[in-house]
Amino acid sequence: MRTVFALIVLLVLGVTDCYAASTVEGVVRAVYDGDTILLATRNENRLKVRLYGIDAPETAKPDMPGQRFGEIAKRTLMYKIMGRRISAEIVDMDQYKRSVAVIRYEGRDINREMVAEGLAWAYRQYLQGPYVSEYIGAENRARSMRAGLWRDANPLPPWEFRHVLKGGMRRGRNW
Repeated sequence: MRTVFALIVLLVLGVTDCYAASTVEGVVRAVYDGDTILLATRNENRLKVRLYGIDAPETAKPDMPGQRFGEIAKRTLMYKIMGRRISAEIVDMDQYKRSVAVIRYEGRDINREMVAEGLAWAYRQYLQGPYVSEYIGAENRARSMRAGLWRDANPLPPWEFRHVLKGGMRRGRNW
């Protein structure tokens, strides 16, 4: 029985590592918001990808208001990669079964660029390795230059915005 359990654990870890260590190339077919895209791979698979290490302001949904700079972040990401062949260095899978990846276009780290332009926060809760200093440094520079969302005196991070929405919206809050 222990042998079967050990084999199952190894199989699950092997599948997870397979996703975590792969780089996928494809064409960006949709940009859902400032940190989520749809990638069409060479064999025509569709892969929903969450940009690793960043959290962009929320865009409006039919059942949810958006945040200030949410649409700007989405449009900027579209301008950077929509319809372009990119590589996605997959580092994880999230709770919604999306691949979590560092997006590269022509050698540029698009995730870091979004933070550097003040259109996303460095998502400290999930950052690891060399990305910690790169992304947090990019955020600090954007903040000091008052770029993008840092024009506001105290912008509400998306994770706090989502938390407030789950607990019920407060009237009069400027998102």
